[in-house]
Amino acid sequence: MTARENGSDLARLERMEQRLQALEDAEAIRNLKAHYAALCDNQYDADGIAALFTEDALWESPALGCFEGREAIRGFFRGASQIFSFAIHYSMNGHIEVNGDTARARWYLFMPCTVAAGNRATWRAGIDHETYARVDGSWMFRHKRSEPLMSVPFETGWARTRFA
Repeated sequence: MTARENGSDLARLERMEQRLQALEDAEAIRNLKAHYAALCDNQYDADGIAALFTEDALWESPALGCFEGREAIRGFFRGASQIFSFAIHYSMNGHIEVNGDTARARWYLFMPCTVAAGNRATWRAGIDHETYARVDGSWMFRHKRSEPLMSVPFETGWARTRFA
């Protein structure tokens, strides 16, 4: 094998390793998102959820508020089950872009839930825009912003009004 062929093989191997790393990173981010949803659906485990965010993270939702820093996020989720007494977070159609130790994604969220005030069954949907950072070898949320698409009572649905 010539030096040129050896260099070409090495370059191919490096590209393959980079592609494999990107796939592994995207899968780790999918698992992070699934873990977040499971913690939310388990009565909003505030400590578990907060541990998924960087110290300086930002969590924001036009309907629920803006919380900066892990402790503020923890504080919000301590009271979240008083807002939603039941919820199932379906995160779908994730589009993840990895760039080294940072990444971003867009997810569609469908969330059948019960609004605690009035014990109202509600359909909620939105788009989650997220950025992530690899911290000490693990992926964490850096910024999570929800863009609401609908929030309507179960009985009436979304055909006439998307926000009740």
